[in-house]
Amino acid sequence: HLIFKMNALVDPLCIAALYRASQAGVKIDLQVRGICCLRPGIAGISENITVSSIVGRFLEHARIYYFHNGGLEEVFLGSADLMPRNLDRRVEVLFPVESQALRKTIISTILPAQLNDTIKTRLLQSDSSDVRKKPSDDTPPLNAQTWLVDHRGLWYNDLAR
Repeated sequence: HLIFKMNALVDPLCIAALYRASQAGVKIDLQVRGICCLRPGIAGISENITVSSIVGRFLEHARIYYFHNGGLEEVFLGSADLMPRNLDRRVEVLFPVESQALRKTIISTILPAQLNDTIKTRLLQSDSSDVRKKPSDDTPPLNAQTWLVDHRGLWYNDLAR
């Protein structure tokens, strides 16, 4: 399982690698706030890839890269979007989250809140259009940005233990 949260995905080599991972059966959740050149949901190419976008109250700049990695969960935070200008012509920072408590908080709290947003999320379709995510009848509404602000003390308390 891969979960990437970024502002842009346009690098052809990264897109090709994500397509190969999808074809190998890897579940991929991408949250791309801005431009995304990958096309999800194409049979035989990207049917294991979901692309969502949240544009809400805050202009988010988080870049989170999660790799399940056969059960050895890894999380990287950084400044780089997956764009040629960021990967080839700039000095960008990407670092592993080594603290087990912080890594657990990102994996079990922050990423699920982002992926389960039912208020502001739009889902990219294979034809490059997008549709609002519709919650199921038994799913309570969730605005991820509001939830993260309202529960910010929860993370601190969990990490302080």
